[in-house]
Amino acid sequence: MNSKKVVFLGFASFCLSAQVFADEVRDGGTNFNDTLVEGKELREVSLVAQRSGTLKMSGIMNGDVIGQGELFRAACCNLGESFTTNPSVDVSYADAATGAKQIKLLGLSGVYVQMLTENIPNYRGASIPYALGYIPGTWMQSIQVSKGCSSVKNGYESITGQINVEFKKPQAPRFLEANAYVNSKGRYEGNFQGNLKVSEKWKTALLFHYEDLNSAHDDNDDGFMDMPKVRQYNVQNRWFYKDKHLLTQFSVKGMKETRTGGQTSHHVGHSSPLYVIDIENERYEAFAKNAYIFNDSHNTNIALMLSGTLHNQDATYGYKEYNVNEKNLYASLMYEADYGEHHSLSAGVSMNHDYFKQYYNLDNVADATLSLSREKETTSGAYAQYTYKMKDNLTLMVGLRTDHSDVYGSFLTPRTHLKWSPSDVFSLRASAGKGYRSNHVMAENNFLFASGRKIVVDANPDQDEAWNYGVSAQLNIPVGGKTLKFDAEYYYTDFIHQLVVDMDSDPHSVIFTNLNGDSYSHTVQMELSYPFFKGFTATAAYRYTDVKCTYGGVLREKPLTSRYKGLLTLSYKPGLEKWQFDVTLQMNGNGRIPASYIMDDGTSSWNSTFKAYEQLSAQVTRHFRHFSIYAGGENLTGFKQKNPIINADNPWSGNFDSTLIWGPIHGSMFYVGVRFNWNEI
Repeated sequence: MNSKKVVFLGFASFCLSAQVFADEVRDGGTNFNDTLVEGKELREVSLVAQRSGTLKMSGIMNGDVIGQGELFRAACCNLGESFTTNPSVDVSYADAATGAKQIKLLGLSGVYVQMLTENIPNYRGASIPYALGYIPGTWMQSIQVSKGCSSVKNGYESITGQINVEFKKPQAPRFLEANAYVNSKGRYEGNFQGNLKVSEKWKTALLFHYEDLNSAHDDNDDGFMDMPKVRQYNVQNRWFYKDKHLLTQFSVKGMKETRTGGQTSHHVGHSSPLYVIDIENERYEAFAKNAYIFNDSHNTNIALMLSGTLHNQDATYGYKEYNVNEKNLYASLMYEADYGEHHSLSAGVSMNHDYFKQYYNLDNVADATLSLSREKETTSGAYAQYTYKMKDNLTLMVGLRTDHSDVYGSFLTPRTHLKWSPSDVFSLRASAGKGYRSNHVMAENNFLFASGRKIVVDANPDQDEAWNYGVSAQLNIPVGGKTLKFDAEYYYTDFIHQLVVDMDSDPHSVIFTNLNGDSYSHTVQMELSYPFFKGFTATAAYRYTDVKCTYGGVLREKPLTSRYKGLLTLSYKPGLEKWQFDVTLQMNGNGRIPASYIMDDGTSSWNSTFKAYEQLSAQVTRHFRHFSIYAGGENLTGFKQKNPIINADNPWSGNFDSTLIWGPIHGSMFYVGVRFNWNEI
């Protein structure tokens, strides 16, 4: 480690990310309201202490609230690394060359999950492949994961669920924190966050993140980096204002990231140029949330939310190029009120505008001419949502929104939720609703350009349209003086229209085509949690997934998707909780790989299926008054996908493919970090 890194780590070791937080989750579910209120308990709020880890949502929605106690159980350097101990969300590499990651919820790709930050839709289009790395772990106050169709408040896009990230607040009790981290792969990072009370009405917070991975690893000796070199700068400044009736928040955020991957060397006998991947992303965000409280006791208020995003990406994959300038504007005006003890109403209007200016070359030749395309869509809509509560044991929520897109026309989004809790021991939830999603093919899937496959796009891609149905049950069973928690759920997603990513019809192409047949997902999940003795808690979960789609006229199992997942997590905090030990074991099931081509010797270029595999991670943390030291390892079993890049020795050919990823692409990784904090509790 060079002297600059030593100085950097030494300075950053003056900090700890350990602020006690209060997760505020509205009963409506998707409007996970921090939101604008300091020190005010909103309707149906759950207060979650730092060490509570993951809690089930107490409102009408089914899902998890991941607090800082859970985030501290692993390194959690960014959002993508925050779901290690969560059985519902899977995070994996999308390819073996660019470092793009994707989430899966209810067995389906993360594009069907609506991403929110501070309850505002975010991370669309070109940011999707790398968005999980754009939110530093130490910036997050909590993560809310809701499953199935959500409230209509945040729009029509949620098909399989929502993931909402709440950042640390200017109006929180005073905090000054920092974090330093380094791992065995040569990645190191530093984080700083703090807030300041400017006056009785004004408060501000500054959050800063820097990371650097500058080592070229090629553990399998195929001539390609196992992971790209990455350098990222990320900063956010937030402000909060509170008067008697007026509440205001606004924020500005800037991020710059460079990724360099591809070949490090040739095998003997090759004279062609090295295949290099170079991706530069710049992203700027701003939002403002304003609320006027008319009547505190009846929760009568009107709120205006505004956001804008600029995202620029310049990328080369060998000789292929993809450059995009993306702009997004979003506005939402909503009214909420309680009418007596049993009735409440939420209504509002919204507008979303997306613009993409794209220059691209999809042919892997040096002198190809760049093509230009523009995509624009403006969608305006209105919604109404009614909630009925019968005492404390039955809640019914019915919502309907209508939207008009200047590309796809008008459409309706109905959604309904029911929760029945006859006692503290048992609760039952059910939901049904529709969701839609507009496709921006090249922007959302540009990582697929890192292959020799030909890109074929349907001339008129459909807007995705699907129904989602779900039912879940929770049991809190007294056992041995403690509570055994059991959760079971089933979700069914049925697509009416879908843009299908077909890698089966032609092994040398990736075809984006409209669905012509069936496409669906069945997901069953069960979870048990029990505190065996003081300080020790075990959680076990199992999920079975049946996902099928029609490819080239044939109904097939969705490729690169595990059929099941098993998860066991153990957490032990002995005595005064100065020490903490966490272990997580994942068992990922087998699955299908897209159809292969036949090589000259008559054999298949790759197997048609992949086998089940396990992953083990562990961390030990030592807490002190104002700092903590943590050390751990990921993928301690050392399992990794053999030869993840097809025809790696000849990336300029049509047989080159880095997109058939179903498992880890690098082996064991070890890390150490330090967190410091000076917090006012």
